[in-house]
Amino acid sequence: MTAVPIQYFLVLAGVLFAIGATGFLLRRNLLVLLMSIELMLNSVNLTLVAFNRLHVVDHGGQIFSFFNIAIAAAEAAVGLAIVLAYFRLRKSVRSDEATELSG
Repeated sequence: MTAVPIQYFLVLAGVLFAIGATGFLLRRNLLVLLMSIELMLNSVNLTLVAFNRLHVVDHGGQIFSFFNIAIAAAEAAVGLAIVLAYFRLRKSVRSDEATELSG
């Protein structure tokens, strides 16, 4: 059985990152923006783990990817709390309507 070349992982990560960046730049729904950020972070994790396959002795890529997943989970929790508070205040989740910090 042959191993999958690293180029396939990098192309997949690049496509995932491009989809996430496009979703972040073009959509106005706050929930879609958060999902796009998560997609971009997961593409970075895929890149870190793919490069870690080249250096079998060092597990730095997997460790950094683990911390990145933990940070992404905290970001999602805080982001969803902010979106819920904004929805309760404005009854909308569109990012272009969020112009003020106060109610």
